[in-house]
Amino acid sequence: MEDLLNTYHNELINTLIVLGFLFILRYIIKTAVRKIGRKSGINEARIQLINRYVTVTLVLIALLIEAFVFGAEFKELALVFSSVFAVIGIALFAIWSILSNITSGIIMFFSFPYKVGDKIQIHDKDFPVEAIIEDIRAFQLHLRMDNGDLVTYPNNLILQKAVTLVEKDAIDDDSDAL
Repeated sequence: MEDLLNTYHNELINTLIVLGFLFILRYIIKTAVRKIGRKSGINEARIQLINRYVTVTLVLIALLIEAFVFGAEFKELALVFSSVFAVIGIALFAIWSILSNITSGIIMFFSFPYKVGDKIQIHDKDFPVEAIIEDIRAFQLHLRMDNGDLVTYPNNLILQKAVTLVEKDAIDDDSDAL
């Protein structure tokens, strides 16, 4: 064990520095996302979802930096990453719709002008929708129509369609529902 510590002494110190920096960066980003979310009146579950995305991204960055810290060369990593990205690229092409919805969900977190409780109208020539936003999730919006039907609308489509705000905070608080 002592030989291991002596051999990798500099690498372990660099690892602690990298991890410390990334933990501080994660804290700063998560705090900023939480402040932006609360200031915009965004649901706490959506704030946590974006924070999970931040954590996963920083873990991947940490793994890449650690590979360099422990002596991996760029040529070696390029070969590994090109092979991995080729396989992932084929898989992601098959699930592009899911990634499109996740990306749209992140965009909507920062710039979607409507929030839970607003009544909106989606101008779609095939299926026009007028409903109250019940929930905004990673993949879709949950919309409650006036007749009580629940419509799930993909995030990527909501960014492609014209949307009109019909009524702000349209949820009826005086209902007798249990």
